[in-house]
Amino acid sequence: MKYKAITLFLTGLGLFCTDNLHAQKDTSGKGGGVTIVSSFKPVLREAAKINFNATPPAPDTSKPRLNYAIPNQNLVLGYQPGSLKPLALAVDSAVKFDNSSFVKVGFGSLRTPFVQAGITLGDGETAGLNIYARHMASESKRNYQKFSHTNIQLAGYMKTGNNLQWDAGVGMKRDLTYKYGYVPATLVLPVDSLKQSFQTISGRLAFHNINKTEFGLTYAPELKIDIFSDNHKNSESNTILNAPLQKTIGKSFAVNLGITFDLTRFSPDKKSAVNNTMYFISPSVAYKSAAINAEVGIRPSWDNGKFKMFPNILATIGTEDKRFNFQAGWTGYVRKTTYQYLAGQNPWAWIPGELKNTWIEERFAGFKGAVGDHFTYAAKVGFNKINNQPLFINDTTASGDGKSFKVVYEDRMNVLNLGWELGYAVGEKFSLLTGLQFNQFTGFQTQDKAWGMIPLELKAAARMQVIKDLWLKTDLFAFRGARYMRKDGSDDRHKGAFDLNAGLEFKITRNINLWTQFNNIFNKEYQRWNQYPVYGFNFVGGIVFSFDQKN
Repeated sequence: MKYKAITLFLTGLGLFCTDNLHAQKDTSGKGGGVTIVSSFKPVLREAAKINFNATPPAPDTSKPRLNYAIPNQNLVLGYQPGSLKPLALAVDSAVKFDNSSFVKVGFGSLRTPFVQAGITLGDGETAGLNIYARHMASESKRNYQKFSHTNIQLAGYMKTGNNLQWDAGVGMKRDLTYKYGYVPATLVLPVDSLKQSFQTISGRLAFHNINKTEFGLTYAPELKIDIFSDNHKNSESNTILNAPLQKTIGKSFAVNLGITFDLTRFSPDKKSAVNNTMYFISPSVAYKSAAINAEVGIRPSWDNGKFKMFPNILATIGTEDKRFNFQAGWTGYVRKTTYQYLAGQNPWAWIPGELKNTWIEERFAGFKGAVGDHFTYAAKVGFNKINNQPLFINDTTASGDGKSFKVVYEDRMNVLNLGWELGYAVGEKFSLLTGLQFNQFTGFQTQDKAWGMIPLELKAAARMQVIKDLWLKTDLFAFRGARYMRKDGSDDRHKGAFDLNAGLEFKITRNINLWTQFNNIFNKEYQRWNQYPVYGFNFVGGIVFSFDQKN
């Protein structure tokens, strides 16, 4: 009984465990059997992810080649020789005067007082004002061989907004000389007939954008006015309005369009006023790259209503490092002839009977560049056509003494120009610049010679810092004499000139320098204008006081 009960329990347990199993009878006739079907659904195992690891690059053991564009460290010197002049440095943003202002005074052998001053004001960023003043005079033993020069200039700027700068300036200049070139020198003449005094009051107003506008425009209009007069009640007003405009196209091209008005009104004493009006337009297309800089355009001009079309083609082709540049051009323009311009060329001339503006057309080719880090060179050959060139000849019709000059015009002349310039500089320690200009005048139509024009001119200037606080400078200029007309109408040529100057400047205290200048060291007597010999040997010296010198 006991074993039978156990057997029944196990049989019941087996039936309970197989509650979800179904037995299916085999009807295929191939024998008996039982097929067990389960509801289990197999699931595939999740596949392993593939990791993509980048292969590190091979190390580069080659040395990189770096190209540096280092600018030339040579000094850019003024071509025209001049006296030693300490420069006023710009002040910093705290408005401190660290050698920003100076006064230079001296006295010379020809009873020469010399005063020069420069003052710089402003923060150096948004506004600034420069004040410059100079006065000097000389007088030799020759009767009336004396002169004086006084010049005062104020120039300032101010930035307004984010992209606009205004520039303005006013000035006054006075030049006094005498017609001492009368022959014979024993003549006794009234002082009023010899005195030549010229005064100029000038003003300037301009503005320009600092950066290009969003449309690629650059503009810089400018207005200049000069009021010129002499001690003989002759006066003149000159007004120039210049409005250049440039439109940049891409990175290499630009379109230029400028217009200039030049208005002059000359009022001679007891004569009718003369209006001299000239204006021109300058449209052109410019291209600029690392090796090429070119401009192609025209310059239509109106000279007192007379039209003249001038070319304006300029090109510079060179290496990317600027070591060699070839230059060529064909351009023309009108040079205004005013009483102010003529008096600046020859202060002993009569007032002109008429004003003829000069037409100049230039064709030139040349090259310039540098060798190494210290040597620079330049050379040019040009062929110029000039119409209405003003010339000066001695006037012997009135008194026969030849002290005054008549202004005459050459209707047309040709000028062959050859020039070169060589320079050598070693930082600020030493510099030498020399240049030669040769002019051959041909093709005259109304005059026999180029009266008063220099055919050959040589200039050289050297600067050297001998020791830390001692500077030496020399200037040399020489020229072949110009043609002049004798009293009988024949022509002759002046002797050539050779003039050597030298100067020294050295520091004695933090704020004070001593300076001296020696002129015409070889005491050569020569004439730039007929019957007007220059001063012989002379010297001038003094001190320079610099305000608030910190270093």
